[in-house]
Amino acid sequence: MTLPHPNSPAQASEPKLQLSLLARDDLIAPAQGIFDRAEVLGAIEHDIEGTRDAMAIRKAVVTHLGAAREAGMDVIADALRAAPFAARPMTRSYTYLTDCLIETAFLVATRILHPLPNPTEQERIAVIAVGGYGRGEMAPQSDVDLLFLTPYKVTPWAESVIESMLYILWDLRLKVGQATRTIRECIRLGGEDFTIRTAMLEHRFLSGDKPLAEALEARLWDELFAGSSREFIEAKLEERDLRHEKQGGQRYVVEPNVKEGKGGLRDLQSLFWIAKYVHGVQDVADLVTVGVFTDEDFATFEDAESFLWAVRGHLHLIARRPMEQLTFDLQVEVAAQMGYVDARGRRAVEIFMQDFFRHATAVGDLTRIFLTKLEAIHVKSEPLLERIFRRRPRMKQGYQVVHGRLALTDPDVFLQDKLNILRLFEEGLRTGMLIHPDAMLLVKANLDLIDDAMRNDPEARRIFLDLMLKHGNPERALRRMNELGVLSAFIPEFEPIVAMMQFNMYHHYTVDEHTIQCIRNLAQIERGELEDELPISTEILTKDINRKVLYVAMLLHDIGKGRPEDHSILGAQIARKVAPRLGLSKAETETVDWLVRYHLLMSDMAQKRDISDPRTVRDFAKAVQNVKRLDLLTVLTVCDIRGVGPNTWNNWKAVLIRALYRQTRYALENGLEDLNREQRGTDAKRALREALADWSKKALKAETARHYPPYWQGFHVTAHVIFANLLRDIEDDKIAFDIHPDEDRDATRVCFALADHPGIFSRLAGALALVGANVVDARTFTSKDGYATAAFWIQDGEGSPYEDTRIARLKQMIDKTLSGEVVATEAIKNRDKIKKRERAFRVPTHITFDNEGSEIYTIIEVDTRDRPGLLYDLTRCMASMNVYISSAVIATYGEQVVDTFYVKDMFGLKFYTASKQRTLEKKLRDAISEGAERARLS
Repeated sequence: MTLPHPNSPAQASEPKLQLSLLARDDLIAPAQGIFDRAEVLGAIEHDIEGTRDAMAIRKAVVTHLGAAREAGMDVIADALRAAPFAARPMTRSYTYLTDCLIETAFLVATRILHPLPNPTEQERIAVIAVGGYGRGEMAPQSDVDLLFLTPYKVTPWAESVIESMLYILWDLRLKVGQATRTIRECIRLGGEDFTIRTAMLEHRFLSGDKPLAEALEARLWDELFAGSSREFIEAKLEERDLRHEKQGGQRYVVEPNVKEGKGGLRDLQSLFWIAKYVHGVQDVADLVTVGVFTDEDFATFEDAESFLWAVRGHLHLIARRPMEQLTFDLQVEVAAQMGYVDARGRRAVEIFMQDFFRHATAVGDLTRIFLTKLEAIHVKSEPLLERIFRRRPRMKQGYQVVHGRLALTDPDVFLQDKLNILRLFEEGLRTGMLIHPDAMLLVKANLDLIDDAMRNDPEARRIFLDLMLKHGNPERALRRMNELGVLSAFIPEFEPIVAMMQFNMYHHYTVDEHTIQCIRNLAQIERGELEDELPISTEILTKDINRKVLYVAMLLHDIGKGRPEDHSILGAQIARKVAPRLGLSKAETETVDWLVRYHLLMSDMAQKRDISDPRTVRDFAKAVQNVKRLDLLTVLTVCDIRGVGPNTWNNWKAVLIRALYRQTRYALENGLEDLNREQRGTDAKRALREALADWSKKALKAETARHYPPYWQGFHVTAHVIFANLLRDIEDDKIAFDIHPDEDRDATRVCFALADHPGIFSRLAGALALVGANVVDARTFTSKDGYATAAFWIQDGEGSPYEDTRIARLKQMIDKTLSGEVVATEAIKNRDKIKKRERAFRVPTHITFDNEGSEIYTIIEVDTRDRPGLLYDLTRCMASMNVYISSAVIATYGEQVVDTFYVKDMFGLKFYTASKQRTLEKKLRDAISEGAERARLS
């Protein structure tokens, strides 16, 4: 450590420390409360008076600055909590506090530790803030980026000053990023690296030699920035695209990154960087002066920026680290800090996130506007041959091509006919061209033209329906219409679901984006792009199907969300009003009404019921009534599930939906009486005989006679073959099992054969829970000679079948558990945990008893919060109540699970009496709450 300069000892009579930084009056709290300069500097001078020991001086400085920083941070944090949307005063306050710390450290280094009475030309230094700190925008946990600027090569004195400053700042636990450069090095490195160039664009003088800092400013503009706008713009836009791709590429990601995500702060900052580089503006407000933004655009920019900065500030304070991602648990806390409350049947967090996504959309609009203006100035020149040979589509009257985009020839003439607002999107689809942002701006500024008269105009209806039905790419038109507000202006009932977030882990998109994703899937199926993946849906859409009904139902299926009522029922009521307005006939409207009301029916039947039970198929067929409705509902269901998120649709769901469709169609075409257990049993036994052709007649007869009728309808012949082999030579006290991938279902099938005894289902479920398996389907049957045959379909933590390499360990763990070597009740406690980020979800428990859905069993449906040990807890509880479980169907929706059990009591009867149902329900609820508490504490 360099000692204080021996030639100039500190003297108490001389005030060494006096900040040049002016106190500000635009902070979130009084400047003196954030950093009391007189008190802090006076205390430092008092403690170091007469001291020549560098370590002692630094310790005293750090002690006082550390206390001042902590106090200042608390003042700012408390003020932000009191005024949760005061974002700009907050960022200025953190910047002001940091400025005070930096300048004090500089003064101590240059006047106390390393004073220089007669500096030479070389012994000059300027401390400059760069990046976000240079811009004056700081959040509670922001980095402090500094440039130490010297005129020439760093001198020993400058090196000592920088070293002392950095030690002080590091001891204060500031996250300092720093570089020491000359002006020439700044220009050279900025020319080689756009990140450095961007940081230099936002430099701000803090302390030291001001003329040196001014020289840097002048030379940067003359020698680095001038004449390089195009390459800077291209670099920033490429950087933005890569950043968006890394963050998921969607504006409506359920756990968005406030800083780096699409529509986040970095997009606004990129916009300003480019504006400053091209136009030389110093403030966003200057973009109005240079004609890039209107006053309204600037207001939108300010609102979005202020909201996002407020969110980021609260995020940092809650996380106590530089957290930029709004994870589920933090969304709840940030919403509460910002004053959001539950309202109109929606949680505070959902209202908060809807505001967040609307601001993110506004950022996208601003970026589009700005880039269009830039394009007019810096449009790239197309290669000559491309200009000669590229065929431009023929434009309709009133339209022209500007920079390769669809533009208007005369905005005033365009606005004379309000239907032109819809025609613009139609022309965009017809030509395949993107709409010019100036045209989009015009539309957005004149949404008031879309009135009831226009909504009921037959031509307007035709154009709107054609956007979905005629041009093959409805997603593009609907998404742009939605972003500009046209969709909710033309269908006002759509407005409440715009940017509406559903606070759960199942839905990946906001409700409006989910709707558009569904329509995208439907258009893809129509174009034949998903034939291999979705053969039934593709076949349906090649038949004589009412496409108008299907597209309108798809558009409206979730329109009732976000209110206390059942969204399917409310949505159907809304559909009855909207469909006629869109030009649908009475019969078509009734079909849309039915589809919206029952759009979850097929999904629920397939995923929450045992579709091998003929009663399930009969009940579903009665509800659907005819094949035309079945076809429409099947396509709607497939698109709805696929529209939830990228990986929601899988082979498991595909197999269930296809099986239900085929069986229901057969029943509707051939009569419901054809669905019976006897026929299925006869078919299954015949298939088994064919599969076991090498078995003797005696062995086959014994195998087909040993099982009760439900067994034959409950499994596919492949499982019947496995059980026949497992049971053939089984010993009384042995457990035989087979593990094999079921590729058709994206799952691993585990088949068990063992002597039957009470609680067998629970034991098997416990063994599988201990290996981290997620059970997606399970069924067990007892043979006439007292053996249990149980099959479980399981997936790993990623929702995939177990890899071959992991099956050996799976077998080993199951063996240990079933043999009693591992006690499931104790071992499962360590595995039954809920991740911190998932604890914010509220999932109320609902338990229902249904004695009508099956001829033989009572169906118990448990809808509750999912966790690793849930199925084991539920089945163990049922075993203790002498409940026999025949099968379990598990449907998982993010953090929510619906476990459906087909059960009998110990006498083989249904649970008919209300008292028995109440007793069992109470026991199940107790098991759920005790397990949830255990998971919460583990």
